[in-house]
Amino acid sequence: MSLFDVHTLDSVSADGQEALQAAQGKFGFVPNLIGVMAEAPALANGYLSLAGIFGSSSLSAQEQQVVLLAVSYVNDCRYCVAAHTTVAQGTGLSRENLDALRSGGDLPDAKQNALATFSRALVESNGWAGDAAVQAFLDAGYSRQNVLEVVLGIGVKTLSNYTNHLADTPLDGAFQANAWNKAESAAA
Repeated sequence: MSLFDVHTLDSVSADGQEALQAAQGKFGFVPNLIGVMAEAPALANGYLSLAGIFGSSSLSAQEQQVVLLAVSYVNDCRYCVAAHTTVAQGTGLSRENLDALRSGGDLPDAKQNALATFSRALVESNGWAGDAAVQAFLDAGYSRQNVLEVVLGIGVKTLSNYTNHLADTPLDGAFQANAWNKAESAAA
């Protein structure tokens, strides 16, 4: 049982309503994650703002989803893996790459694999991935700007992953088809 509510426009503070309205406008519904975050309007608004900034980075929409899925896998966030699998499908990310991201494996696309590997390494090392990891990422065709954009993506996902861990956020119907469990994905 969670100590946190999934807020609606009727249950949230006036300050939290702004975030719920922004999510409704962006997604066409209020994801349960934003409903939980609205308890702390600064968190909800900060998350939406940072997610928008990450969305305007030089990484493609598919590459952004690779980062977000790789981070969510390492952080074992059931909600975010399901949600970002759904979003990634909309970007045209291949089923093979999605399956690899959901199982923590190697992606068949070499450049996207380098992105996933670097993202995972940064999270697993608490940012101390080392020069060799950065160089391997650069050698795969990414830039120093991309290195720092991955840091931004990790920051965005850390906000949502940790919120979902604390709140045990229920999965929205829109993401149910992509429900995920790390132990089950590793066994498959």
